[in-house]
Amino acid sequence: MNLKSENLVEIRRDFHRFPELGFKEKRTKQKIAGYLKELGLEVHYGAGIVGILRSGEGSKVIGLRADMDALPIPETNSHNYVSKNTGVMHACGHDGHMAMLLGAAHKLSTNANFSGTIVFIFQPNEELGLGAKAMMDEGLLENFSIQEMYGIHNLPGVPTGELLTRSGIICSSESLFEIKIKGMGGHSSMPQLGRDAITIGSEVVQALQTIISRKIASGSGAVVSVTEFISNGQRNVLPGETILKGDVRTRRPDDRKKIELYLNQISNGIASAHDIEIEVSFKTEFIETINHIKPTEAVLKTAKKIGLKITDCKPMSFSEDFAHFSNAVPSCFFAFRKWDRWSKQ
Repeated sequence: MNLKSENLVEIRRDFHRFPELGFKEKRTKQKIAGYLKELGLEVHYGAGIVGILRSGEGSKVIGLRADMDALPIPETNSHNYVSKNTGVMHACGHDGHMAMLLGAAHKLSTNANFSGTIVFIFQPNEELGLGAKAMMDEGLLENFSIQEMYGIHNLPGVPTGELLTRSGIICSSESLFEIKIKGMGGHSSMPQLGRDAITIGSEVVQALQTIISRKIASGSGAVVSVTEFISNGQRNVLPGETILKGDVRTRRPDDRKKIELYLNQISNGIASAHDIEIEVSFKTEFIETINHIKPTEAVLKTAKKIGLKITDCKPMSFSEDFAHFSNAVPSCFFAFRKWDRWSKQ
């Protein structure tokens, strides 16, 4: 299929039919590389795919980024481009992001009314927060001398034709925690002889909720959620071991560090009270995404020029590994709901 603007809808649907998980985007990368070569762009292979477009004598280099990976979610839709890969679906819109960036590559390469270099970045494994770092570890920013970065995300639920962004914090960090409780199992008829890990685990869950309500300032945007409660109990056997897993979102690195501290303090205190062992792990894959002033002003100026409604949004609670790019070079991440003339396609 030729990469022309009228084919972008079908290109997006093709990506949707064949979704691939992070670091397994083999077919996706092949398709993207083919489209970029068709446009005459210089193509580089690595963890992701990079296309280079040069025009004029300008020295400025900007990066435009789209993510490629899908989610491990079965698709239950009935349209004619449902996922053909069992248990995998483009449920986060990355199929649309790729089509949009390919459309930009087509537009800019066929009407290169700029002077400088554009680096089209198709990044793997955004969903687990590993893809941006993988490309940076390969030398993405240094090898192509990227001076600014821009990233976009679809945002269903807002009015069509509306763009949302802001200077400063735009997306929260995400940290994953795991709490292993080692009690002592026993028979359900004689709980006093053991140290029931379910009861202790429940106490930990309740206590963790006080971090946001009593230890972190209201309005901080921080969230602590226990998402899994796993035990080795049986029908009439009280468990001796329980694992709690959860998710933390913050808008400030200081809050993230405080929550890690409080998780350990609460867990260790409850362990001491029940004379058991508790192990806590806390890992951050997604840091806070920070928009820089000048790139954000450039996005707002362009949006106004093409007639989009602009919303200076509040920080959003979802996380993005674009944060690693914005932590390294001046960047802007923004959200957008496409125009009505596209939305039915």
